[in-house]
Amino acid sequence: MSKLMKTLFIAFAIFFSTYQASACTNYIVTKGASADGSVMFSYAADSHLLYGELYHWPAGTWPAGTMMDVYEWDTGKWLGKIEQAPVTYNVVGNTNEHQVGIGETTYGGLPELQHQDGAIVDYGSMIYIALQRSKSAREAIKVMTGLAAKYGYYSEGESFSITDKNEAWILEMIGKGQGEKGAVWVARRIPDGYVSGHANQARITTFPLADGKKSITDKQMDKLFDKDIECVYANDVIKFAKDKGYYKGKDKNFSFSDTYAPVDFGGARFCEIRVWTMFNKVSDGMDKYWDYVKGDVKHDKKTGYATNRMPLWVKANHKITLHEMMNFMRDHLEGTELDMSKDVGAGPFHLPYRWRHLTWKVDGVEYCNERATATQQTGFSFVVQSRSWLPDAIGGIIWWGVDDASGTVYMPMYGSITKAPDNFAVGNGSMMEWSETSGFWIFNQVENFAYTRWDAIHPEIEKVQQKMENDFIDFTPAVDKGAQELYAENPEKAVAYLTNYSAYAGDYTFKTWKKLYQHLFMKYMDGNVKTARPVPPGYKFANPDLKQPGYGEDWYRLIIEKTGDQFKVK
Repeated sequence: MSKLMKTLFIAFAIFFSTYQASACTNYIVTKGASADGSVMFSYAADSHLLYGELYHWPAGTWPAGTMMDVYEWDTGKWLGKIEQAPVTYNVVGNTNEHQVGIGETTYGGLPELQHQDGAIVDYGSMIYIALQRSKSAREAIKVMTGLAAKYGYYSEGESFSITDKNEAWILEMIGKGQGEKGAVWVARRIPDGYVSGHANQARITTFPLADGKKSITDKQMDKLFDKDIECVYANDVIKFAKDKGYYKGKDKNFSFSDTYAPVDFGGARFCEIRVWTMFNKVSDGMDKYWDYVKGDVKHDKKTGYATNRMPLWVKANHKITLHEMMNFMRDHLEGTELDMSKDVGAGPFHLPYRWRHLTWKVDGVEYCNERATATQQTGFSFVVQSRSWLPDAIGGIIWWGVDDASGTVYMPMYGSITKAPDNFAVGNGSMMEWSETSGFWIFNQVENFAYTRWDAIHPEIEKVQQKMENDFIDFTPAVDKGAQELYAENPEKAVAYLTNYSAYAGDYTFKTWKKLYQHLFMKYMDGNVKTARPVPPGYKFANPDLKQPGYGEDWYRLIIEKTGDQFKVK
């Protein structure tokens, strides 16, 4: 392993030593369901200890016999060494120069299967190693499952979104626990025209058994690249469950999720509900699953399997735009009875967030806060967009942002760029190291200030955010055109051009947010609302217009209900 690569892996391990990616959300849109024919998936990396920065691995070539160190993504623990590939590809965030994208959500699953002594590959390393080695989603599936089989799988149960410019897949995997190396898993291709998603609850239930035509096992992996194959799974995924006593029925009725990660109240209320919010926006008939996602899970008495679950994918009732995908990530259960801005916990300014823990007790009775898609502890989130009609160096974009999705700006970062923008690059600050040039810190400054007076401050943030994103989206065809012209002349010039443009997008966004923070702080400090006024003739200055909106009548009424005449003026 080269000194550069070793330094990068050690650095990432340190930065992620406290990152527990057990609270993430992925939405997936196929070509036939998108407005422009691109394949898209979104991802939010949600952790109170995750510092948002844009990772980059340069492409490389490696001599035969080169070994690379693997560190557990969540803890920084050294797991061992594996063989390096002869050629690795450029990776930016969670996409690469060939328009392959991979995201994840952790579902955990049966506790006895969650860790495997002696295993070398964890889920996070698996993602970024696969991105460095794959030119298609199918190749990524082969790489990921091959790594688990050869080196062992160290992590808990994971759902992976795996996309390229033509297809979108879901791969769900869980280790075999102690005593047996490797993992059991199932991967399914999402039908064109459909959308899917996952959010910390395993979602693949039954699946078509191998017939060699549309479904295969890993023993037939050479057929994976046949375009008609739409399902592939570990040869022993059912046998392993039977041997362990997890399942006793017929193979055709076997459900991966219900066996290895049964859904309970938390899996529905905290996890599946996030998938439902996206499905409900793009597909008809989702009302019938509302009781389920609120936590009322029905079970078959014989098998124990849940009987009222949502489908793995749904047909889109309209063509979904890129900006819709971005805004799906900003949901707080608005428009439902669980709208987080409506109950008393939202406070006088209707804040759609609750400070953790997720559950709490009063008088021995347990209650919960809602877990919506948008959450305050997001380190970074993004939408990967892959476009088949363009050269790979131009077609892949990761629209990437830091902090709470409600207040972020998704910036265009092309998958071929050779350098991350300085304000968002690895090493510019950390979770306990302030940097005046850090994009993560300026976005947190703005959004945390908004939490103090959500009703007043956040609409101003949203206005700037939406305009910037629309401007970036509208300008993309011109950037693409310029890059194509350069690509025809010299692909390296096109990559340099896109690297410079992505750097501009990062710099422009950072500077805009810096000014926005200054404006908002001056306007809303001390509970007031101040608006500048012009200096009238004959005056040296003009004090700003001052308003003091207080708490609102609904909150004052609540105070009276709780305190009676305590504050009554006599």
